[in-house]
Parts: sequence; structure tokens; C-alpha cells
Amino acid sequence: MEAIDKNIIVGITGGIGSGKSTICKFFESYGVAVYYADIEAKELMNRSKVIRRKLKTLFGEKAYFDNKLNRAFLRKKIFNDRSLLEKMNAIVHPKVGAHFNRWLKKQTSPYILKEVAIIFENNLQNQYDYIITVVADEQERIKRVLKRDTTDLRSIKAIINNQLPDENKIEQSDFVIYNDDLEEAKSQSRLIHQKLLSII
Repeated sequence: MEAIDKNIIVGITGGIGSGKSTICKFFESYGVAVYYADIEAKELMNRSKVIRRKLKTLFGEKAYFDNKLNRAFLRKKIFNDRSLLEKMNAIVHPKVGAHFNRWLKKQTSPYILKEVAIIFENNLQNQYDYIITVVADEQERIKRVLKRDTTDLRSIKAIINNQLPDENKIEQSDFVIYNDDLEEAKSQSRLIHQKLLSII
């Protein structure tokens, strides 16, 4: 089967701990190809020698520990300094974009989903045909992140404060998934999938 001429690109976004990856798994079960931009960014930061060199120049040798990206160190640096975050994104995002374009050419599903944490924060909404925002109760999000990551409440709050409020994202989105109850979120995902199939 040949790749389709024009890929319909659906962005899926949401604040930290909202459950974007879980929702993406639902869409994958419907046969939708999903590109995990944030995961790919982390992998590129580990395997690309060019990115590694530039990040060490920007943050110092502590950017990597035991030959791996020192995420805890970088997290503290960038979420207290907006300019550092922007400089890091300028290093990483073009490489992720190039990787995504290569991946996209191989896809054959009716539309593809691209998971990106900060679509609106980086003013990238025009890159997508449709946008889904995943939202969840803030306390539930914090609990999820504390369970998932080696981090602390202060760091999570800093990330939340650097991300656009859900209300702003909802206003600019085509679809919203409320992910406080997993079964309900799964039902919403299927309805959005069916809606997308009907309009493309």
C-alpha cells in the first residue's frame, strides 16, 4: 500500500500529566499512526552527537550524566529560565521536525496523530489540520507525574505554570478529551476518531 498523497495531521496536546500518551494508545488501537514528538526529542538528545555537543555548550557538561541526558538537571535549568528553554528548543525542534517529515512519508493511515506537549505555547497550531487537547484535574495530573517521574511537587508546579492554561488551549482546539475517568476518555477518543474519519 502506497503512502497517501496528503497526510491529514492531527495534533494532540495537553498539560503535563494530562494523559496524552494514554489517549494516543487508544487511537493506535483504532489503526491510527502516532508520532510521539516529545519521546523522539528525548531520544534525539541522547543519540545525536550534534545536539549533544550544542546542549553541552549551552548548559555545560552537567547536561549529560553517565553518558545520558541529565533530565533532572535540565528541567531545573529551563523552567526557571525561559530564554534557556527557547535556546534548547531551537537546537532540538528542527531535528525532530526533520525526523517527523521522514516518518510521515511512510504512513498510510487515513490521518496521523502527532503528540506534542506545547503546540500553543510555541505557536505551532497552524502546522495541524485539527487539534485535540487532553485535559484533566490538576491534582490528578500532579499525582500521575509524581508516580511516573523522579521529581518533586515544586518542579511539577513550575512546569504547569510555564504551560498555557487549559481554558486557552480548549478555545483554540477542534476537540477536547476530558481524561479524569479512563473509560469515559476512551469513549470520547473513539467518538473523535469516528468524527475525523467522517470529515476527511
